This record gives sequence, C-alpha cells and structure tokens, in this order.
Amino acid sequence: MSTVDSQIQLYQVDNQVSLEVNVEQDTVWLSQAQMSDLFGRDVSVISRHINNAIGDEEVDPKSNLQKVQIAFSDKPVTLYDLDVIISVGYRIKSKQGVMFRKWATRILKEHLIQGFSINQQRLQQNTAELEQAIALIKKTAQSEQHSKDSALGLVEIISRYTQTFLWLQRYDEGLLHEPVGQPGGEVLDAPSAMQALNQLKSTLMDKKEATELFAKPRGDGLAAILGNIQQTAFGEEVYPSIESKAAHLLYFVVKNHPFADGNKRSAAFLFVDFLYRNNRLFNDEGTAIINDTGLAALTLLIAESDPTQKEVLIRLVMNLLVIQDKDVM
Repeated sequence: MSTVDSQIQLYQVDNQVSLEVNVEQDTVWLSQAQMSDLFGRDVSVISRHINNAIGDEEVDPKSNLQKVQIAFSDKPVTLYDLDVIISVGYRIKSKQGVMFRKWATRILKEHLIQGFSINQQRLQQNTAELEQAIALIKKTAQSEQHSKDSALGLVEIISRYTQTFLWLQRYDEGLLHEPVGQPGGEVLDAPSAMQALNQLKSTLMDKKEATELFAKPRGDGLAAILGNIQQTAFGEEVYPSIESKAAHLLYFVVKNHPFADGNKRSAAFLFVDFLYRNNRLFNDEGTAIINDTGLAALTLLIAESDPTQKEVLIRLVMNLLVIQDKDVM
C-alpha cells in the first residue's frame, strides 16, 4: 500500500487491481464492492466471508464496521476496516487472494523480525525530494538578493546537518549506496607506512600517550592489508577510487588488528595520511572533509560494529569522503 495523498491509499495486485480507499482513524476502509474488485470474487462471496468472520468472533461488527452516506445514493454504504479486509483476504480462494496473503505475510514478517516495515520506493523518493529542496533553499539564499550572514549561516547549518541526517537514515534502513568517487589513489607500501607510524609513535611516547607496544606489527598483517587494498582482478582495481581505498584501509586496520596495541589510533592515522598524500583531506575551500571528532566517532563505530555490517559501514565512510559540489551541498 502506498500513499497517494493524506486521505487516499492505493493498493495494487499483480498490476491488475488499483483501488482508492478511505483512510480514517489509522486504518483503511473498503466496501464489499471494493473488496470484490480487490480479491476477484463476487460480492456474495465477500459477504459470506465477512459474516463467517463475525460469527467466529474474529472481528467485532461494532468497531470494525461503519455506515457512511455516499453521494448520489439513497442508501448508506457499509465500510469495513483493515481487520475485516485481512480476515477476508485469508479466507478467500482466488489468485488475487493469494497475492494479498503473500503481501500481508511479508509485511507481518518484517514487523516481527525487524520491528518495522519499509516502503523503500517511497523512502528513496522522499529522500531525493528532500535533498533537492534543501539544495534549492541554499542556492536561493546565497544569491545576491540575500546578504545577511545570519541567514546564510543558518542555511549552511541546515544543509550540512540535513545531509548528515539523510546519511544516518539511509544507514539505519540499509539503503546507503556506494557513491562515485575520484579514481586512483596511491597506497604506501608496508615499510613506508611503518616509517610514518613510527614517527607518530615517537611523538606519542614523548607525550606519555603510548608505549613500546604501540603500532608494533603482529606478523605481516599490515602488509597483507595494504596489498589487499591494491589488488586487481581481470586487470581492474578491486577498489578503484580514493574513497573506496580510504574506507577499506580504515576498516581493515581497525578490525584485523595488525598491531599489538593502538590499532584504532593507527587506523585513523593511516586513513588521514592516505587522504593527505592523495590530496583529498581538504575540500576546495581548504576545510578538512572530516574533523577530529568525526574521525574518532567513525573509528569507534567500526570497532564496535558486527562483521555483517562491513559493507554498509564502508559505504558510510565513502559517502562522508565524497566532496559535494559547493553549489549543491
């Protein structure tokens, strides 16, 4: 079922039935004639199943039925709510009844397993429309006709944080897509990466913030990670963009524990170092595309994540690294 407007719902089965139905009191109301179209059976069959549902005390005629006056009709029409519709749908014998039961069972399963059900098409459409609206507001406010710094600042906050909220929504719903990043990206070899890490280690030890165990390699773990990021298949890079390489570098170092101590700090350092060496740490305005707080939160999120969440976390990092067109976001 998908929303047409605030008062109308549309239900389609097998691209054959299209019904507009009234929505009131958080439920759906159909007449017997509409249920006849929905399930592909005569009104007499629908009426019999309704009476059986009432007789079995499966539905309550006092709360599940209502009479309404229809324009150009001398008699009131009885409407039946979603409880009755579902009851009839599970009793009816027809192809459309089977389709309805499959739909209802799938929705029920989603509610029981996930705690919610998603209309993905509606969610994606609404997200896209919200992004376009925010972009239009920002572009309009930044025109010569709007010169107040406070107004521009507010729009900037709204646009930046709305983008963040959209990412978080997509993350929650498992709908994050892999963005188109910048091709390429040079990855340090293991000796060069260790040289950079040892310089960091020296600095941290001077501050009493690390011990000799910090960034101490465990076997060839780091070399394996760096080699994995640079691997190719059929002559093409497995991770073809800077964003993809950076996201996998951060994830693999955090999760694979190539060091005796300081894996999260080492991962964050190598991540930032990689972006810096490939001229992607700052946007066109000279602002870092990810700040200290964001990097720490992202690193901890990866560390605490379940391995089954790997792909969605990789896509989340990549989305954060894509430098948006300054006229859009």
